[in-house]
Amino acid sequence: MCGIIGYIGPKNIVPLLIDGLKKLEYRGYDSAGIAVVDSGKLYLQRVKGKINELESTLEGETVSGQYGLGHTRWATHGRPSEENAHPHRDCTGSIVVVHNGIIENYLTLKKMLREEGHEFVSETDTEVIAHLIEKYFEDKLEVAVQKALKELEGDFAISAISTKDKEKIVAAKSGPPAVVGIGEGEYLISSDINPLLSHTQDVVFLEDGEMAIIRKDGVEFRDFDGKPLDKPAERLAWNPLMIEKRGYKHFMLKEIFEQPQVLRDTFEGRISLDSGTVNLGEIEISPTNLREISRVVIIACGTSYHAALMGRYLIETLARVSVDVEYASEYRYRDFILDQNSLVVVVSQSGETADTLAALRAVKKGNPLTLAICNVINSSIARESLGVLSTHAGPEIGVAATKTFSAQMAALALLAIHLAQIKKTIDSQESLALIQDLQRIPHKIEMILNEADIVEKLAWDFVPFSHFLYLGRWINFPIALEGALKLKEISYMHAEGYAGGEMKHGPIALIDEKMPTMAIVPKDRVYDKMLSNISEIKARVGHILAVAFQEDEDIRDRVDDVIPIPSTNQLFTPFLTTVPLQLFAYYIAAIRGADVDQPRNLAKSVTVE
Repeated sequence: MCGIIGYIGPKNIVPLLIDGLKKLEYRGYDSAGIAVVDSGKLYLQRVKGKINELESTLEGETVSGQYGLGHTRWATHGRPSEENAHPHRDCTGSIVVVHNGIIENYLTLKKMLREEGHEFVSETDTEVIAHLIEKYFEDKLEVAVQKALKELEGDFAISAISTKDKEKIVAAKSGPPAVVGIGEGEYLISSDINPLLSHTQDVVFLEDGEMAIIRKDGVEFRDFDGKPLDKPAERLAWNPLMIEKRGYKHFMLKEIFEQPQVLRDTFEGRISLDSGTVNLGEIEISPTNLREISRVVIIACGTSYHAALMGRYLIETLARVSVDVEYASEYRYRDFILDQNSLVVVVSQSGETADTLAALRAVKKGNPLTLAICNVINSSIARESLGVLSTHAGPEIGVAATKTFSAQMAALALLAIHLAQIKKTIDSQESLALIQDLQRIPHKIEMILNEADIVEKLAWDFVPFSHFLYLGRWINFPIALEGALKLKEISYMHAEGYAGGEMKHGPIALIDEKMPTMAIVPKDRVYDKMLSNISEIKARVGHILAVAFQEDEDIRDRVDDVIPIPSTNQLFTPFLTTVPLQLFAYYIAAIRGADVDQPRNLAKSVTVE
């Protein structure tokens, strides 16, 4: 989950590395550091804390250089500290390494290296890589890295430089992402595409077991055995403006407000009002194969898991196919049973989520159809799935997912209608009506966002509380889970999401005047049941804030506060109920002075187990 940036070229390298790290900071921000080679000498600076602290430390320094590395850390081995910050050095101080991942056999390697005379100064697993490269180094850095890699067990993306083999960066991947940027007379290596966009849109994604030897005059690709590889560059569709705040106080708020356009982009070219159909030919799974599906398994983590839960209701209701939704971190260890009539859908914003990727690799042994729903077209999960249904959310910088959650729900809605059409569980008129309702959703979200000040005013009233309960039923139960998660993630307020029917099976014991409840109450098939849950809470002096249709006058007499939303088809209410909960979490966190975009202990892409 750490962030790596490397550069070789003519530009002023220190500000370039700092800028790159800022664009990677959502991957981790416990500590940071850079290493630059300037006129044959290695300059290294590390700090505990965020990138701005590293930047402050570098003020007044006159270091330039021809090539270097930067790193922002999410701690796995060793507490956040200067000595545990990357880059890490070997005994000679001539080799430095940055690393994202976990070296599982590092203790064994550390013991061996110590017995050979190597001295360690950190608690990290990464430092063993620097010493292994030192052990094998003769004259070529790539050869030493190649030999060191054969000793490592675990998942890793690394980059290394040395003053003894000048003007060269060696990078390698086995698990976490690594992307090479190819510019005009300059080259970069990064954990993500965001830092590359200011310099180039031509990139090469390293696959597992691949290395890049980056020089000022070009890039050479090899496998871990040293065999040359032919890897042509790809052109990115994203542009630098997508990763700017553009006047918003936080990236999260910007990304909440981008959701109408994100949904329009995800729908574009996939739905036809003329024919009343959803066309997903891009997923490269034939209608014949989809028609034979008897079971769907959706695998995901975190917010993507909540989108998957919502997708289950849509697919079961429309396509009449049984759907299981599984945590990737648990499913990968299950003795699951799959066959060729199973469709496994893996959902991941980054397409690099370690648990989800491992689960995908495990399920492929059963030979099911596999479909990835992700936001990064060339990600590992996208490349390893049979089919891909891309969301078009653009880069999401805020650690707490917002627009990518809505885009995932949109993709799952399209998949549900597509399956239903193929299986003929809905007729053409039903299909057209669903598509028309779906197309109206972006405008209705804009209506909610235009009234965001209602949510902001209400948020002030709830800042003093320490606990919150979120309730939803049926298709909005996953939204209750997601709303509670958002509040926990960015405001550090304890919150729990529950299915309304489970209230009386335990959670009702928590209800008192200090435990407010967020009730999600659109007029749908479980509306009356939710009203009963609300009555149970009010009988116990609980304060209730409800998200409900704006024309619903009855609800106002039953709850304390209402956040109104436009009415829509009951199957698509999650698109609308989600937005007020995102805004509510955002405003509470902002009022509390929390770091909204970089909440403590979290990282955007969870690329380690």
